Amino acid sequence: MREMILIERIENRIYLIRGQKVMLDRDLANLYGAETKQLKRQVKRNIERFPAAFMFQLTPEEYRNLRCQIGALSWGGHAKYLPYAFTEHGVAMLSAVLNSPQAIKVSIMIINTFIRLRRSFASQKELAAQVAELKKIASKHDIEIGGIVKILKKLMEPVRTNAIGFVQ
Repeated sequence: MREMILIERIENRIYLIRGQKVMLDRDLANLYGAETKQLKRQVKRNIERFPAAFMFQLTPEEYRNLRCQIGALSWGGHAKYLPYAFTEHGVAMLSAVLNSPQAIKVSIMIINTFIRLRRSFASQKELAAQVAELKKIASKHDIEIGGIVKILKKLMEPVRTNAIGFVQ
């Protein structure tokens, strides 16, 4: 039960920034039971482990947009330092840098959450493709049914007859 609550907390702290699913330094520090400045200090000491594909610093505009998006006015008016965003690979590298039992355990849970979200996204894409195919089939059937209805209406029109035969 406690693990499910933690997984939910992790999911709620994964954001889409620059087209990537990321977690912010302050959220990671909180989950690891560390201070944000301690986490940043360890990252700076091991900066070669964190290329741009693993971690990037938010721009002031990204930070403002994120605050508005999640309604996090409690983050303070103006941050002295802009937060760092860590991708799934950055989170994996953090566990090596922080190297505490809690950091390792939490990193594994975070990475599993990223994997689960990726699978969920893939299944949603598959479902969307199936819905599009069904729409295409339904559209084709609508046209065919329309043709059948025209023929049925023509067949249902009253036929005029005269004494000798049928007249159309």
